[in-house]
Amino acid sequence: MSEVVSLRPAQGPSLRGSPEDKIWAVIASVGKTSRIANIYASRDAALADRSWREQQVRAYATFLRSSQQPVPHYSVAPIRRADLPRKWSPLPALGFLRGEFA
Repeated sequence: MSEVVSLRPAQGPSLRGSPEDKIWAVIASVGKTSRIANIYASRDAALADRSWREQQVRAYATFLRSSQQPVPHYSVAPIRRADLPRKWSPLPALGFLRGEFA
């Protein structure tokens, strides 16, 4: 039962972990503080969540200005699952209004 198996050196992204390790994060930023709001397996799902969160913030724009609350900005970026903080939990779209951003 002898079989020849060719071994190839790892190249490109596989050096940084398996593809399953890569996830897409919606990142909320207020000033110099950033927090991962939610994570998704696909970029499209993360972009849809970012759009929904931006819509929620626009809906409350008048209230935010009148209460002098900083408005969060949302972005989407790929991250490794290992980079996720241990006690991470999803951030509600308007969680910053209840002090959940910090």
